[in-house]
Amino acid sequence: MEFWKPHSLAVPHTDQLDLRIGDRVRTHTEVHGVPTGTEGLVILANGFNWQRYRVLFDNGAEIGDLDGRQIEPIGRALRRIRNAEARAKR
Repeated sequence: MEFWKPHSLAVPHTDQLDLRIGDRVRTHTEVHGVPTGTEGLVILANGFNWQRYRVLFDNGAEIGDLDGRQIEPIGRALRRIRNAEARAKR
């Protein structure tokens, strides 16, 4: 599987998902034929003004231009995000 290196200036804004290459995600809406609840792996995290992700889903579909409107973090990525939010509130 090929992974792409994100641009050094590709950093999400405070209201956007902050995912990394290799993070696991799940769809929370149907996306281009990928059913709701399908899990996948982030293979590209990129964008300047709009942080977006390319995901290889477990059903074999590879879809780009996804963000928090279609996907949500699960597993390790979710724990990392929750921990970062808790530290920010302190």
